[in-house]
This record gives sequence, C-alpha cells and structure tokens, in this order.
Amino acid sequence: MSARVGIIGLGARTPVGVKAPHAAAAVRAGICRYGNHPFMIDKQGHPMKVARDGLLPPELGGSKRFQALASSALEESLSPLASQASAGWALPAVVALPDSRPGLPGALADALTHWLREDASLPIRLAQLEWLPHGHAAGLMALERGWQLIQSGRAELCLAGGIDSYLEAETLEWLDERELLKSSANRSGFIPGEGAGFCLLASARVIRQLGLSPLAWIVSAATRREEHPFGTQGINVGRGLSEAIAGATRVLGDPPTQLADTMYCDLNGEPHRSEEFTYASLRCQLAFADHTDYETPSDCWGDVGAATGPLLACLATASGRRRYARGPRPLLWASSYGGERSAVLLHLENIAEREMPAWARSRSTPPGHP
Repeated sequence: MSARVGIIGLGARTPVGVKAPHAAAAVRAGICRYGNHPFMIDKQGHPMKVARDGLLPPELGGSKRFQALASSALEESLSPLASQASAGWALPAVVALPDSRPGLPGALADALTHWLREDASLPIRLAQLEWLPHGHAAGLMALERGWQLIQSGRAELCLAGGIDSYLEAETLEWLDERELLKSSANRSGFIPGEGAGFCLLASARVIRQLGLSPLAWIVSAATRREEHPFGTQGINVGRGLSEAIAGATRVLGDPPTQLADTMYCDLNGEPHRSEEFTYASLRCQLAFADHTDYETPSDCWGDVGAATGPLLACLATASGRRRYARGPRPLLWASSYGGERSAVLLHLENIAEREMPAWARSRSTPPGHP
C-alpha cells in the first residue's frame, strides 16, 4: 500500500517576504515589489523593471546569490526537524534550477552541492542531492519526485525545492534582446524576479512519530511534455499542460466525484502562457469547481522561475492554515520553456468542501463545454 505523503515544513524567500508566512500574507494582500533596477538600463534607455530581494546587494551575482536566496529558506523548511538533529536524520533533496540561459552561473549545481555539503549550516544532513535544471515546472517536478520516493518506500523524508534569480546583468540583457522583458515599450514581457522555496515532505508514519500535523497532503502529481513550446516550430494548443492537469486530477474520478479548487500557477503576463492555459482549462474544466478560480503570484513577486513550484505550495498551504481557502483541494501547475508541464494536487485538512456547481451535482455537461 502506498504511503501517504504530507508537507510538514516550508521555507520561502521572495521579493515580498523572507519567510513563508510573510510572503503568503503579502501576496494575499496584493503587495507588489516591482521597481527599477539600480543600474540596468533597457534598450529604450529606461531602468529595467524587476522584482528584487531588497536585502541582497544588487551587485551580488553568480552562485553566491543563489546561496544567499536559498540559505534562510532551507533553514526555515527544516525547522520541524531541528530538535531531532541528534537522531541522525539524513534525507534526500531534490532541487529545481533554471534551464540553460545566458548569464546563468557556470557549474551552478556543482557549486551549490559543495556549499550544501561543506558550508551551509543545516540541522540535518542531506544524504543525496538531485538537481532538476528545467526552469518553471522543475519545482513541481521536485515535489513529484519527493512524493514518489516516499510513496515507494525508498525514503520517509525528502526535501523538495527550487532556487532562481533572473537578476544577472547578462540574463537581463538577453531577456531585453528577446523582447521578454516587460517595459513601457513591451507589454507582452514579464517582470524578472528571484526567490527560493523548499518543502519538507514526510510519510504519515514519520509525521505521527514526530507528533506533527501536516500542512497539506500531496494527493497526486503528474509531469508531461509539450511538443510545441514557445519559441519552437508548430502550434501550441495546450496538450502538454492539459495532460499534466488531467494526470494530477485523475484521482478525483471520471466523472469526478470531488472537484479541484483554486489553482496556483505561473502565469506571468506572457501571451503564450495565457493562450496555452485557455486551451487546457477548456479541456480540463470538468475537474474544477470553477476553472476561472486561479491565483497568479507573479503579479506580486515577479517571475521566480525554478522556485515557482514550492513557492506556490507555500501560498496554497497558507490558505489552509489561515482558513481562507475556498476548498480543500488546491492545484498547482507550471510550464517550462523547454516543454515540461507539471501539476500537483494537494489536500488541506479542516477546510470545508465548497458548494459544487449545479452541473457537477447532476453530473451533466457544463454550459459551453465542447
């Protein structure tokens, strides 16, 4: 029998908050940290708009910036095990990183591995490190990987996370040259951000042993691939994202006997992302209480790339802890430029079921469904 997998620890560092509860509260309040970069100028001659961690020096770059972003988020996520350090816990870690792009520090995974093993002051030893350099979807892929490791019995604890920063000068210039940088002259770009997020996963047995209550349970996860992602030949009609969402929500039944609730996603203002989601939402709407109920935190903290997945989990679990969730089953999803599409379905305890729409109660097809 597969083990239940819960999230027992969270850590976050974002431009709107350097702790998971602070970041979630800021996003809920709609606080936005967009601002002018201190010294980077776009090709129109204006300061570049970014979402920057205001506690880090703007000139700090390379792997050192990734380490600075990750350090406090790692410590926060592992805090449930801090009192257990003498027990000799050793756990695997799966961490998302950006996919290849100009300005990305060379041998980033190697530098971070050395830092985690030699220099980072962690209460728990990381026995195994796996890096997923796949960008936006990689953080949810890390959650899926940790869920699978625990479900299969190969681990009882796992750390899943992601780290990213677009604020390297060469990266910003590359975004500007490709017209991906949002500005007064380019409304179709996005605001580059940075951040780190980590989720500590545990089996139900370990959760009981530690005397903890899970922040959320991972119900299911799925990763698929889009054949025609942005920048490639062919027409993207959202099949990869549709299949990822359908894979994650298949546990709800066919037709679903329960429905997924609020979606937390990586929409960032780029038209191709919105168009892809439109196709996917039309295909998958039968699985949702309301397929228009979704949250886009990049409106507050910018595009956080590979850190997206665990940071979305921070928002979803906060809605359960603070009792403002609209239903017990939030869905997280994200899409990478390389074609990866990933979705994770959570379950929040002690959150009431939202009222099912009439079409779902009668198991009929909703109006306008193709």
